[in-house]
Amino acid sequence: MISTEIKCDIKDINLAQQGKNQIDWALKDMPVLRKIRERFINEQPFKGLRLSACVHVTKETAALCTVMKAGGADAVLVASNPLSTQDDVAAALVKYYEIPVYAISGESVETYRNHINEAIKHNPDIIIDDGCDMVSEIHANHPELIPHIIGSTEETTTGIIRLKALENQKALGFPAVGVNTSLTKHLYDNRYGTGQSAFDGVLRAANILIAGKTVVVSGYGWCGKGVALRAKALGANVIVCEVDPLKALEAAMEGYRVMPIEKAALEGDIFLTVTGDKHVVDVSHILSMKDGAFVGNVGHFDWEVNVSGLERYTKEIKQIRPNLEEYVLENGKSVYVIAQGRLVNLVAAEGHPASVMDMSFANQALGIEFLVKNKGKLENKMYTLPYEVDLKIAQLKLDSMGIEIDSLTPEQEEYLNSWKI
Repeated sequence: MISTEIKCDIKDINLAQQGKNQIDWALKDMPVLRKIRERFINEQPFKGLRLSACVHVTKETAALCTVMKAGGADAVLVASNPLSTQDDVAAALVKYYEIPVYAISGESVETYRNHINEAIKHNPDIIIDDGCDMVSEIHANHPELIPHIIGSTEETTTGIIRLKALENQKALGFPAVGVNTSLTKHLYDNRYGTGQSAFDGVLRAANILIAGKTVVVSGYGWCGKGVALRAKALGANVIVCEVDPLKALEAAMEGYRVMPIEKAALEGDIFLTVTGDKHVVDVSHILSMKDGAFVGNVGHFDWEVNVSGLERYTKEIKQIRPNLEEYVLENGKSVYVIAQGRLVNLVAAEGHPASVMDMSFANQALGIEFLVKNKGKLENKMYTLPYEVDLKIAQLKLDSMGIEIDSLTPEQEEYLNSWKI
């Protein structure tokens, strides 16, 4: 435990100045979030409320936490992944913003879970979750906290799946805003952010040429679309694996080859999973891959690629680079696992650029405000922010980019609202 005036568990408080530089740098590229912060400072919508956030501890999420605190929230932050924490950012939040942080890059799974429980001990009124870990833990082991929780927001596709499961089983104890369902989140963050940051992670980890390689993308949701798009732009031949006929058809219409993973395993050079599901690249698939294939995951949790199962068929694991391991298999082949099968863009790289997270975290901030303003009026289910909020965020983003658009004339508005010719 670091000895500071604020209770925390971070790597080194002496990293704080570099972390503050990072946070300031991110905020410069987050004009929408800055606009919201200005209003929050004046209105104090979260005054007297305790906020527990379980997110990747990066300069961008730090910016969001500072905005929530500026709005009056008593905030605590923990990591949503044991390997994605930027230790200098964690130190800066403690030293310069007096936000307790429990997150250390490379922490054990046990420490990770202990940190989540520290955030739960904060007795939150509102929750920002990334993967639904905190909400799931509260529902499973701390049901006594549920009655006074106003609600939560969820950032990821994986977390949305878990929230929907709670809702469908009528077990969700409070309302939740699925930020990932907002248009200004998934159309931009998931597609352009994930596409760019995924290959940022692959290239930092392995420093391989993408052009001419066959890249297999498992999952063709918005994140998968982004990964496939960037792979194609880098000169790769792209194969898409899907279970949804509509998404598979869309991928085929985009010019990608579509086939089951059993067949793709024989052809691919680089495999990236983007599904939110379990073992989509399983041991049998990996054992049939070419000698020297690369395997990585772009989904939130580390079970999309069955790395633990692969160990039973492995003679030796060699650490080639900081986030690249060679699994020397009993069948005589080797495969290279990127970032231990964890989220490649946040373990081997720094996650999405601040510019695209600007819109996602605007949705997070406004999602919490929506829950607080509607306290006691909402059902215990998942909500999407109103379409008008999406339009407002998009307009603020366009303004910050210096882009002007057309507006309808009164005659055009009248025509669109009439059924007469």
